[in-house]
Amino acid sequence: MNAIANTEDKMLFFAVKQIIESARAKVYRTVNSYLLESYWHIGKLIVEHQQQGALRAVYGEAVLKNLSVQLAQEFGKGFDFTNLTNMRKFYTAFPILDALRQELSWTHYRIISRLESEEKRTYYVQQSVENGWNSRELERNIHTLWFERRRQEPLKQLPEVPPIHSTLKDPYIFEFLGIASDEKVSEKSIETALINHLQKFLLELGKGFAFVARQQHITTNTSDFYIDLVFYNYYLKCFVLIDLKSGKLTHQDIGQMDMYIRMYEDLKRTVDDNPTIGIILCAEKDEAVVKYSILAENKKMFASKYLMYLPKEEELKQLIERDRQLFELNKE
Repeated sequence: MNAIANTEDKMLFFAVKQIIESARAKVYRTVNSYLLESYWHIGKLIVEHQQQGALRAVYGEAVLKNLSVQLAQEFGKGFDFTNLTNMRKFYTAFPILDALRQELSWTHYRIISRLESEEKRTYYVQQSVENGWNSRELERNIHTLWFERRRQEPLKQLPEVPPIHSTLKDPYIFEFLGIASDEKVSEKSIETALINHLQKFLLELGKGFAFVARQQHITTNTSDFYIDLVFYNYYLKCFVLIDLKSGKLTHQDIGQMDMYIRMYEDLKRTVDDNPTIGIILCAEKDEAVVKYSILAENKKMFASKYLMYLPKEEELKQLIERDRQLFELNKE
């Protein structure tokens, strides 16, 4: 009897808990919606006020500071000069109220509104919604140039899996592992660290990745092989094999990954899966090896560099631009 009573008590608790959590979620969505709408309208009023004449345009900042003092006295620090400036940027960046995504918070929009191009703003809104990024994850991904690190292959080169060029990156950034950039570490140590930080690793990989196996055992009639990491991507609808290399990329590494892909196609892939993709993650890429190997022609195999530290934005831009130029040269 006690067991039955305890079970019924637990069922009652979880039922009440579900109602409370559902109600709180609805309240949050409602409050968030009104907050975004009010900040948007405030931003609109500020922009229209400052655009009414040349004199107001010149003294726009002084007008905004004066307004912030008045509002702060009436409503508190939520309407200080910085926040009013953010509201103005918010309206300027997102001039259509009905296009706002209610899944995102004011903090999301405040961060995204700083971006200079509409293409980037649209991209980060979409990625935040699809991947459920919180504001800290969004900020990190913008700082690490998530948008710029997408592979730049034209869609026409990959007709059967068009999203692949925007799903994979180069370079990948693993600063969350806590490994110093000058520290000598083995491939096994990197692999272990990535598994220990799997959630952050999945975030860095991109959307749609699900972990399948570590050191997956593949057996043939004559030999045994172990693939470092295996994932499945639900957007690309295919398996993704990852081979870790702590040194510079070699033609042996490429040959090994090519073999892994062929074996996986033969032994693991089902009729519902798209062709298997292989990624060689290496500390350094030898561009001659990339250009004169099957990497130049195989659209299912990639080599990407990884960094153990969070580089400065300018340094990362230079790395991305260099890789883009090398990619263009290798196509010729």
